[in-house]
Amino acid sequence: MIGARHGVLMDALCEKGSIKFRNYFLVVSGSLLLTLSAKFQVPFYPVPMTLQTLTVLLLGISFGWRLGVVTVLFYLAQGAAGLPVFAGTPEKGLGLLYMMGPTGGYLFGFVLAAGLTGWLAERGLDRTALGTAIAMVLGNVAIYVFGLLWLGSFVGYNEKVLALGLMPFIFGDLVKIALATLTMPLVWKFLNRRLL
Repeated sequence: MIGARHGVLMDALCEKGSIKFRNYFLVVSGSLLLTLSAKFQVPFYPVPMTLQTLTVLLLGISFGWRLGVVTVLFYLAQGAAGLPVFAGTPEKGLGLLYMMGPTGGYLFGFVLAAGLTGWLAERGLDRTALGTAIAMVLGNVAIYVFGLLWLGSFVGYNEKVLALGLMPFIFGDLVKIALATLTMPLVWKFLNRRLL
């Protein structure tokens, strides 16, 4: 099961017409969705929660690893060019200066997370609740690894890095993983019935 390539959600939803146009459209719309998810904040304790990590992981699962990575890279390129696409921009800075700041590692972790969840989806893990949960957890771990390693260079590699960069986000990320775990298998079930 892990070795075979399965179609991902966008393969099932989109017609086989112009693959090139479809891919351009998905990359642009995916990057816009990432921007919106960075700006949308849910009041949460102890820090506000954005929907950005959920969007990154769902883009990977829905687009597949190649298109998911390209979409996130396109989003990062927009941010590097100075567009206010990231959470807290323009107030917290713009461009490469923002990306090299304390939260920059999380942004680069998005690339690996989209690739990893997309690769797992291409192997069929997004078809069941358990498989979706595994893909989402592994994607989140990828984001945290990059984010914490980068943040540690600013605050030190001790309990402070975990207190600032991990602990405040765990509960929110578990909620997001639960949402995706419930949603993806239902979407596939609906599509399979429609395609029959």
